[in-house]
Amino acid sequence: MGALSNAFKGFDINNLDANEAGNWPIGVKVIVYVFLFSALVGAAIYFYVNDQYIAVEREIAKEPPIKKEFQNKAFQVANLPALRKQMADVEGRFSELLTQLPTDKEVPGLLEDISDIGRGAGLSINSIALQSERKSKFYIELPINISVAGTYHELGQFVSGVAAIDRIVTLHDFKVSPGSGSLVMTIQAKTYRYDDTK
Repeated sequence: MGALSNAFKGFDINNLDANEAGNWPIGVKVIVYVFLFSALVGAAIYFYVNDQYIAVEREIAKEPPIKKEFQNKAFQVANLPALRKQMADVEGRFSELLTQLPTDKEVPGLLEDISDIGRGAGLSINSIALQSERKSKFYIELPINISVAGTYHELGQFVSGVAAIDRIVTLHDFKVSPGSGSLVMTIQAKTYRYDDTK
């Protein structure tokens, strides 16, 4: 007890002056040091824990999008056989459509088919002229300008015949005008070729 009283000897809390800290009794110094040390350790722990808490909150915020992505991937994996079958079907359909697009070598034959359909319908063929190719993103368009003359019924039969060709042929910009004893129709047929240069 005597050592403790010596540690606080001459100490009066009313006379405590920070400028005189070097002259404070040893007991007061120890208490102040312990208090300051505790405050520093407490502040360090608080800021460390606070940083960790913020980091945990940040990671928790990332969880919903990751869960959603996981669910999407799990759904895709579960449906992988169906997706593979669908892709095989699409590839088969694409191959089938490619066979309906004429190659460079088949274009003259297509022009001949159109001429035969016109003559078979009873039309008089004024001209069938292949125009310059037009490149699109995935295909090459081959326009064909056609001018034929005949009756209304014959023109209709010709258009139906061209639409029924096995190759993909579309008809555009038709114009029918009276001629000498018959109707004259100008129409543009377009066929398409797959652009395999890409």
